[in-house]
Amino acid sequence: MNLLDPNMLLRAYAVGVFPMADSRDADEVFWVEPKMRAVLPLDGFQLSRSLAKTLKSDRFRVTRDTAFGEVVSACAEAQPDRPDTWINPAIESAYGELHRRQHAHSIECWQDGKLVGGLYGVQLGRAFFGESMFSRVSNASKVALAHLVARMKTGGFALLDCQFMTDHLASLGAIEISKDDYTSLLDAALSSVGLSGTGSTGSAAGAGLAALERLFPDDADEDGALSGYVISQALGQTS
Repeated sequence: MNLLDPNMLLRAYAVGVFPMADSRDADEVFWVEPKMRAVLPLDGFQLSRSLAKTLKSDRFRVTRDTAFGEVVSACAEAQPDRPDTWINPAIESAYGELHRRQHAHSIECWQDGKLVGGLYGVQLGRAFFGESMFSRVSNASKVALAHLVARMKTGGFALLDCQFMTDHLASLGAIEISKDDYTSLLDAALSSVGLSGTGSTGSAAGAGLAALERLFPDDADEDGALSGYVISQALGQTS
């Protein structure tokens, strides 16, 4: 099995490369550098009226870094529209180690005490590299992404890398850019930042993603859960 070293992973992200496997059962991983890259401009997130209504209803309880392994496992599960996955055991293990080193983070959506949606990715400097998301009920992954974008806007991030464009991401404001344009954005997001993750977003311990909790300490609980109203405000919706 091709084991992934966490330090090698961070170096790969720093130059715009990420790993994938051919299938869940594949022993090997390969490195990917798309010619066209999907990114989601933080000021371009499309908060529709229906999504804003869902957020403010607090239908979901949304937390940060409370169930990272469960989120990755859920993203690796086969779905009706996706019978296989690129997340093999080597990738799952490597990102678990990145999480233990506080470089990988998750956003979780809960309903009636059950994990029903979420996403995970890697933080390096002022960049967040979204790896995968899942949804077991309607709108759960959209709510998770809204919470991530709100946290990134408040935490001083500069780049949300979505890797490959999908209709789902496009509906939320993602755009596709060339590799050269992506490299310029990545370099800016990582300027004056070492692989330790230090920089304007704080340490690799998710300080940037926790900025919203520090801004509204009375609204956040011990798991970082914030109300949908706070998230809507952070996204720039004033009503």
